[in-house]
Amino acid sequence: MKRILFLCFWIWRATDGIAQTDPLTQAHGARSQAMGNSKVFLPDSWTYFNNIGALDRIEKSQISAGFDSRFGIADLSSVDLSIGWKSDLGTFGFGVSRFGGKLFSQQLVGFGFSNTLGIVSLGAKVDWHQTQIEGFGTGNAFLFSLGGVAELGPRFFLGANFSNLNRAKVSQNNEQRLPTLMQIGITYLAGETVRISAEAEKDIELAPIFRAGIEYQFKEWLFLRTGISSNPARLSFGLGLRKDRFGFDYAYGQNTALGRTHHLSLVYNLEN
Repeated sequence: MKRILFLCFWIWRATDGIAQTDPLTQAHGARSQAMGNSKVFLPDSWTYFNNIGALDRIEKSQISAGFDSRFGIADLSSVDLSIGWKSDLGTFGFGVSRFGGKLFSQQLVGFGFSNTLGIVSLGAKVDWHQTQIEGFGTGNAFLFSLGGVAELGPRFFLGANFSNLNRAKVSQNNEQRLPTLMQIGITYLAGETVRISAEAEKDIELAPIFRAGIEYQFKEWLFLRTGISSNPARLSFGLGLRKDRFGFDYAYGQNTALGRTHHLSLVYNLEN
């Protein structure tokens, strides 16, 4: 029975364009989820996962924790933790993520570094990825990723991210390779209160995905967000609250084929 469930799970993933739910392909953080899964340039500690090159753009050291609930299915939920630590050398990043349940799960833990040279911020990271399938065993792999952001003007930023450049396999005993993703996008700061992003993502084995998102600072402490993405078509929106060093983000997503998702994030800014 468990083998049948596992097979059904992977058929569902294939028909849903890899589902964008595992630690490698999903957008991390409710802020990103609310803006159509935008990844390339949202300067917070979640950029450790989304684009390591942008991590040095955070203003202060930051710790974030998140939880994602998908389609009312507990085995499709994920939990995440990310840290961005600023120093005189640059910004160090650390991330931990877990997706799945008892039958099938994926874990990711890694370390990275980002630095700014003039108008360009660059970063690199190494992640350890584990896949566990009950009744089938465990697979482990190391992944290498690069990313960057360039300031094209006072209000325009161009970002790019390349994950799993070494094309790691699920395990040494399996020829299936983990996703290798390439993302490129542009962010426009339309004044002091509006951020607009548009980007494209391509898995080397799948059709491209297009995304767009808007963030509007309604009050000093309140942010409103919305976004869309393709393949499959998704609509999302959410809000963010900021008070002193604390923050809370929520995102709601609607998948036309599968249903609703909910994403929660807590943010804490350190003093430095």
